[in-house]
Amino acid sequence: METIVDVQIQDTMMTGVSVVVPAYNEELGIGPVLEQLRNVLTNAPFAHEIIVVDDGSQDNTAAVVRQYPDVRLLTHKRNLGYGAALKTAIRHAHYGLICITDADGTYPNARIPELVNQLANNDYDMVVGARKGTEVVIPWIRKPAKWIIGKLAELIAGQPIPDINSGLRVFKRAVALRFFSMLPDGFSFTTTLTLGMLTNGYAVTYMPINYMARTGKSKIKPVRDTLNFVNLILRMALYFAPLKIFLPLSGFLLLLGLLWGIFSWAVLKRLADVSTVVIIMAAVQIAAVGMLAELIDRRLPNYYREEE
Repeated sequence: METIVDVQIQDTMMTGVSVVVPAYNEELGIGPVLEQLRNVLTNAPFAHEIIVVDDGSQDNTAAVVRQYPDVRLLTHKRNLGYGAALKTAIRHAHYGLICITDADGTYPNARIPELVNQLANNDYDMVVGARKGTEVVIPWIRKPAKWIIGKLAELIAGQPIPDINSGLRVFKRAVALRFFSMLPDGFSFTTTLTLGMLTNGYAVTYMPINYMARTGKSKIKPVRDTLNFVNLILRMALYFAPLKIFLPLSGFLLLLGLLWGIFSWAVLKRLADVSTVVIIMAAVQIAAVGMLAELIDRRLPNYYREEE
């Protein structure tokens, strides 16, 4: 089992930033992205490195990256997923701050120094580029699912989340390592990291950015990935905020049982039939399970939270 050592990142100028670009079949987009990153980072006031993780590409992605000798190339023999590529880069990163961006040209990488500066000067643990700028190109088919996922996430976190899964963000490597055991290998990596940090008291802020049309074909499958995101958020709720799932469900069943009891008494002329009792007992049991889960969560040492 890998040993994780937590270190406090204080001076960005000394620690530097590892800029990570996961890539899967991105031969058309990776070249321009690397050119942009090199131009942006050349005059940046912090040490840096660029890491590309070729996640089992079947095209010339790796060959394009090798044309840039100052870029570190890590490779997966087969496609393991977006999150797996990020975790590989984080493990091998030389610096204490991680910046992630995409290989398809959708994110404004010129904003990276601003994100780093915001984190360094305000002692944040993560700064997210929220796709709320003046020019945001998101396919309409993804917007309803994105809205639903965002509202579920805000319910769990108990605060507004302008962009739950933006792929342009800067965060402390030491904090991300705390969550490695639960960070998934798929596209939900960023969602999990966001919710994990928000529900554990880490300082997260957002900066509005533009979002351009991608180069090449999207890897996202709307139906499958939306279901996976919803499943992920529900699991995160059980990890960190069980009462926010169990109590509303219990309250709904209790209200349903009471309404059915009133209806059966007023219309059917019988009170407390079997169905009413079953519904109310189910509500009580669900509430009890939720309170037990919350008690366990509070009593057990939480590995993900900062130690005093």
